[in-house]
Amino acid sequence: MVRMERIEPTQKIVTARELGLVGCVRCHQVWPEDTARCGRCGHALKSRDTKSLQRVWAFWLIGLMCYIPANIYPMLQTRMLFYVQDSTIIGGAVELIEYGSIGIALVILFASVAIPIGKFIAIAFLAISLHRPTTVSNHQRQRLLEIVEYIGRWSMIDIFVVAILSSLVQLQLIVTINPGAASIFFAAAVIFTMISAQSFDSRLIWDQINAQDEKPKNE
Repeated sequence: MVRMERIEPTQKIVTARELGLVGCVRCHQVWPEDTARCGRCGHALKSRDTKSLQRVWAFWLIGLMCYIPANIYPMLQTRMLFYVQDSTIIGGAVELIEYGSIGIALVILFASVAIPIGKFIAIAFLAISLHRPTTVSNHQRQRLLEIVEYIGRWSMIDIFVVAILSSLVQLQLIVTINPGAASIFFAAAVIFTMISAQSFDSRLIWDQINAQDEKPKNE
């Protein structure tokens, strides 16, 4: 059996930008840098999005501001005859654990707490790493950005549960379930974090390769 070994590049990496080319961020087709729009999808072509980080931090901050009240205000409001119960995200998960539905509670905690907080930390790390040295390689940061973009939509599972319960459990005066104020803030937090991750220009990560090569050897 032939053993495959990884061969490290011995020459300087030449980017498409240095070759006078620009790639479309939507369909990934490569065009000459003087091309205004992609001939395949019609998207405007830019070698680098100079306002990428501004949009990333703006949407990130708005998402964080929406996520705080999403955990304070009730996500569900249950009315049973003359009794009204408000349930927050964490409070509802605790009640499910008390009723024995540990698996469902863990799924809600993972999708509504762990994933959103992880996305906030990951996006902030990627933005800060463009200006500060880090031990995380460019390949790992690129993979982290792809993971954040992929799992972002799954944070909406809590909103789907609220929508399903609100539409199914409507028994007039006996039992009714209505969405709380937190559902609006939570949906907004998920949307803004998704936009924040999509606003990140990943090509800025790979620009650091040439920037590090251009540093004097005695530094």
